[in-house]
Amino acid sequence: MAANGVRRKVPSELESFLEALPEPRIVIDSAYRIVAANRAYRESYTGGVAPTGRRCHEVSHGFDRPCDEAGESCPLRAARASGAVERVLHVHRTPRGDEHVEVELVPVRGASRRADLFVERMQALPSSSLADTGDGLVGRSPAFARMLALVSRVAPTDTSVLLLGETGTGKEMVARAIHEASPRAKAPFVAVDCSGLAETLFESELFGHERGAFTGALARKTGLVEAAAGGTLFLDEVGDIPLGLQVKLLRLLETGAFRRVGGIEPLHADFRLIAATHRNLVDLVRAERFRSDLYFRIAAFPVHLPPLRERRADIAPLAQTLLARLPPGHGRRLSADALERLEHHDFPGNVRELRNILERASLLADGEVIGCEHLPDGLCTAGRRDASVFEDAERRALANALRAHAGSRRQLAAALGISERTLYRKLRELGLARPQLPST
Repeated sequence: MAANGVRRKVPSELESFLEALPEPRIVIDSAYRIVAANRAYRESYTGGVAPTGRRCHEVSHGFDRPCDEAGESCPLRAARASGAVERVLHVHRTPRGDEHVEVELVPVRGASRRADLFVERMQALPSSSLADTGDGLVGRSPAFARMLALVSRVAPTDTSVLLLGETGTGKEMVARAIHEASPRAKAPFVAVDCSGLAETLFESELFGHERGAFTGALARKTGLVEAAAGGTLFLDEVGDIPLGLQVKLLRLLETGAFRRVGGIEPLHADFRLIAATHRNLVDLVRAERFRSDLYFRIAAFPVHLPPLRERRADIAPLAQTLLARLPPGHGRRLSADALERLEHHDFPGNVRELRNILERASLLADGEVIGCEHLPDGLCTAGRRDASVFEDAERRALANALRAHAGSRRQLAAALGISERTLYRKLRELGLARPQLPST
């Protein structure tokens, strides 16, 4: 028996093996109870205190019920159903604050071939880049988590990435985060604004030129491709590159070599490519305004950055982070009414628009509290009316569905065309009583 009265069911060989591993790992049983935790886990997540005997959802999130009953994905439930390794992205409580963590759950089968124990490995996303840092990389919404999970998977590799999203969603921030979490992090990150690159200067800017290559070329110039050697080349708004210049970029990517303008000697290109655009490249390919071969070359790993209207739950933590980064002496916070108005605004300019609104409001507010009166004209009155109408209609529709439904929570979510997590969140946000429905 352990000191806390919990019977230890973990084979001593497994516990000794896990204790020696550098990554945080715990062993949980089928009832969500932690039965072992290695030193790396104790030091990273519980301040050195052994969490054995406690439920994993309580330690990780402070929940009094399993993750899947609190609007989060549950790797244990998934692993019990599939009998295979399951992975999710969670926000884990730590002595340093909340952190995004990749969780991998591995079933452990005994002599009966039934999995009664599960080994859970935690991989914290790099705190300097991917976890709640940067103006746009703050959030816990499902849309944000899905994007972050993709970013965390591709960042350690050398695969080309295509970032897709509306203006203001933070594509350059995500590109920098990928770079900083990659093996090329110590090498340069070179950003190229393709929309602002004059066609006549494209080759010179990208590849550089030799002295005397053209009128005004008084000295050799290093191009951006050469400047990114060993690091990351970020081509922002790649969809704006003129069709005639796309072949030059394609040749660079296919051959891995280039020449300075006016030069003879071929030079080797060594960079990881990240491209971004707010345009629909597939439509541009169909319209023959973007080369299909270039598209398939840069779109090896597409990542969609959700607009702010699809991650409204992130507006509050984003606003808090943005306000905290305003110049010293501008300690501001939003009133409940002002925050409510922001959460119902559609933000066509996304995170960039939110940042501008908060900066302006902080200058207008005399005290520490930013009220609705400090927000742009019309944001409060129109937002309150539209949001109220929408919420009332959604509440009535969901209440009617609850009354008419006789099946499980999963079946209700499927009938509504949403996930169980979304159903639970909407019930909570709209103030509806939690239905007494079985989960399966």
